[in-house]
Amino acid sequence: MTADKIYADPSALLKLYLHEPQSRAMAMWRAKTKGSLAVTSHGRVELTNELALAAHRGFLSDPAYQAALAALDDDFEQGRYTVADLLWRAVLKRAADLSRAHTPSFGTRSLDVLHVASALELGMKHFVTFDDRQAQLATATGLKLIRPAA
Repeated sequence: MTADKIYADPSALLKLYLHEPQSRAMAMWRAKTKGSLAVTSHGRVELTNELALAAHRGFLSDPAYQAALAALDDDFEQGRYTVADLLWRAVLKRAADLSRAHTPSFGTRSLDVLHVASALELGMKHFVTFDDRQAQLATATGLKLIRPAA
């Protein structure tokens, strides 16, 4: 599979930098997926902040934190990720519409809704997530769900 029409939720990408239960499955999936994944600017902020929170909470030592940040930066520099350009007004409108239509049923969080809206605005066809509520939302909007498995 090629990455050109795949949106990976930052919480799924985070598993490539932190040891989490689905990290192995995500790493195996990413190794088989060729090309650059689109990451929004807010997705990059989310990844960076989650790594910083892991350091703050004592899950990462300072050297491990610095190494994870360097690996993330390297993934952008080497073209494994590209920054996706979005019209924020359109993303926010779509996110508000998705929230009204689906959050009462699925209980999705605002960042999860923003990522699904971003994927739709970017014209993506597939969505990678391990989050059940976000998966329900992505599927309801017509995105094909990818759940990497070991």
